Amino acid sequence: QVQLVESGGGLVQAGGSLRLSCAASGIIFSINAMGWYRQAPGKQRELVAVITSGGSTNYADSVKGRFTISRDNAENAVYLQMNSLKPEDTAVYYCNADVRGSSWSRATYDYWGQGTQVTVSS
Repeated sequence: QVQLVESGGGLVQAGGSLRLSCAASGIIFSINAMGWYRQAPGKQRELVAVITSGGSTNYADSVKGRFTISRDNAENAVYLQMNSLKPEDTAVYYCNADVRGSSWSRATYDYWGQGTQVTVSS
């Protein structure tokens, strides 16, 4: 079993910054992609940013140039630096990881964190 624990959410004024962290623990052989998703009230969960084990990144158009995703493979951790925050960034942010549990199986499993609230006031 794998647990993802997020931290770093909170309340910030528009134009401010926050840094989200997510650490994975448990039975982990390797982690492929790690990412951040968000869900605002009344909306579907959407991809914010994703990073592969090799460091390739992809961002939602709405956050390009403002958010930066990074990871520490040795720590099984992923981060999201959020700058120039806007009220429309308000949402619960979820960490996601595609985890391979053992060396003898190529099977991977998708895990989610519990979510951390980000609120941006105008």
